[in-house]
Amino acid sequence: MQRREFITLLGGAAAAWPLAARAQQPKMPVIGFLRSTAASDSVHLVAAFRKGLSEAGFIEGQNVVIESRFADGQNYRLAGLAAELIDRQVSVIVASGGTPPVVAAKGASTTIPIVFVIGSDPVKDGIVGSFNRPGGNVTGVTLFTYPLLAKRLELLHELVPSAKTVAFLVDPNNLNAKSDTINIGSAARAVGQKLVVVNASTERDFEPAFATVASQGVGALVVGAGAFFNSRREQLVTLAAQHSIPTIYELREFVTAGGLMSYGTSITDAHRQAGVYVGKILKGAKPADLPVMQPTKFELIINLKTAKTLGLDVSLQLQQLADEVIE
Repeated sequence: MQRREFITLLGGAAAAWPLAARAQQPKMPVIGFLRSTAASDSVHLVAAFRKGLSEAGFIEGQNVVIESRFADGQNYRLAGLAAELIDRQVSVIVASGGTPPVVAAKGASTTIPIVFVIGSDPVKDGIVGSFNRPGGNVTGVTLFTYPLLAKRLELLHELVPSAKTVAFLVDPNNLNAKSDTINIGSAARAVGQKLVVVNASTERDFEPAFATVASQGVGALVVGAGAFFNSRREQLVTLAAQHSIPTIYELREFVTAGGLMSYGTSITDAHRQAGVYVGKILKGAKPADLPVMQPTKFELIINLKTAKTLGLDVSLQLQQLADEVIE
């Protein structure tokens, strides 16, 4: 072999080595993140999910890829978005923002692991077989917001004892709407209050709903749980302020946006926990063997500035009960 030919051959082989090495590198797993609301509403939740992933040893862009799909409040799109994630060959799907994303993900695959973040009872909803042994390809985190309605009404009654009539704002499209209405009705009767139920399933319903509340002489309002209301928290807080209606919500995000008070669990921490579970699954754990995580702490948040604007005196006892008081 002549010297020139040898150098050319050597150079070609050297150039091929990096290509061969890259071809042999393992492909990074892809996580599908499916949520019913808009991306703009979910920034803090995605950040919390990434934090949980990092706790499990996975960093986006380094050893894992995240493919996100948001339905922008249009649940009919969820099935198509879930199919897109399947086509992307994801290793795990995270379903967040109520039961519909979980149903869509389950409908798209019975084998790809699914980790949910929901507010309802996943056993009652038929998502898993049991809390301790979910079975199948699904597990996740529940906020258990729905059983807390009576407690929210109790706290609101303590803050506004003069309210003889209270309203309950509920999304009729929510799977728990009927049972929630029955439960809060019983709680209202127990403290001698009249309950006015107002429905809202689109943004266009909010103004008429609050007009109804005002016309009925309602003294306080309980906003029902659900991804739709959570994604419209600033609009709801603004309307409550405009109508001067003392209102309690399920999440602290409403209170930091200017709402009066909230009682529930942390949706942010639930998404962090979902990230931890996804990390475990990527390391080999099976969803069927991972118990559904349930909240162990419930937090009461009070906005004193909003209370003052409404002319409410928050007792020292209630302030001491609060996990956080916003000045």
